Amino acid sequence: MSEPSEVRPDVVETIVGVLKGGDPDDLPAGATREEKAAAKDQYLSEVLAERGKRDRQAHAWELLLTRSYAEPPTWRRIFDDLTPEVHAELGTFFDALPAGAQEEYARRYGTPSAV
Repeated sequence: MSEPSEVRPDVVETIVGVLKGGDPDDLPAGATREEKAAAKDQYLSEVLAERGKRDRQAHAWELLLTRSYAEPPTWRRIFDDLTPEVHAELGTFFDALPAGAQEEYARRYGTPSAV
């Protein structure tokens, strides 16, 4: 029985780079099955993480924009218009909030401990 080959991190990173749209000519000729599988797993994990982040960002925006404004509102105004329940829920989405919303949230309530 053959010994499992060692997975080279640089080869895995190169394959992931190609999967993300890099130049296919960069693919290493001697990549093993294990390295290709590791690259595929890493790439899919990153895609899922990014999708999860986008979903969290979309939900955070839904919480923030509960009404329309005639003029572009300030973060202070947006937070003034939110209910206490929404304020609490926004804390669970702190990492997905835009920078200005994070600043306003932290100014009012502090930075959530889970962050």
